[in-house]
Amino acid sequence: MKKILLIEDNKEVRENTAEILELAGYLVATAPDGKKGVEEVKKSIPDLIICDIMMPVLDGYGVLHMLNKDSKTSSIPFIFLTAKAERSDMRKGMEMGADDYITKPFDKIELLNAVESRLRKADSIKKEYASTQMVLEV
Repeated sequence: MKKILLIEDNKEVRENTAEILELAGYLVATAPDGKKGVEEVKKSIPDLIICDIMMPVLDGYGVLHMLNKDSKTSSIPFIFLTAKAERSDMRKGMEMGADDYITKPFDKIELLNAVESRLRKADSIKKEYASTQMVLEV
C-alpha cells in the first residue's frame, strides 16, 4: 500500500482530503504545518507528498526547498495543493521542483488522477534505475 503524506494547515481540508485518499486505498499520514511535515517525512519516508503552500511556521515552498536538499527525500513526488492560483505562483512551484500543482477547490477525481500519475511515474523511474543498476553490475 502506497503511503502519502498530506501537509495542510486547514483541518477541514486536511481531513476531507485524507478521507478521499484513504477511500482510494492509500495509507495517509497528515501534518498541520510545514515544520511538522518535514519531521514526518524524515521519520517515515512516504511514497508521495501533497502540500499546501500558505501555512504557518514553514510554508510549502520552504518544505519543498528543505526536502530537495536531502538526497533521501529529494526524489519523493511532490504535489502542491493550494488556493494560490496565479500563474506566477504555479511557475515558482514547478521551477522549485514540484511534480504537480492542484488549485483549491479541487475535484476529487483531479486529485486522484494526479496522485496516480505521479506514483506511476515514480515507479517507472525506480524500475528503470533498478534495471540500469543490474546491467552495470553484470
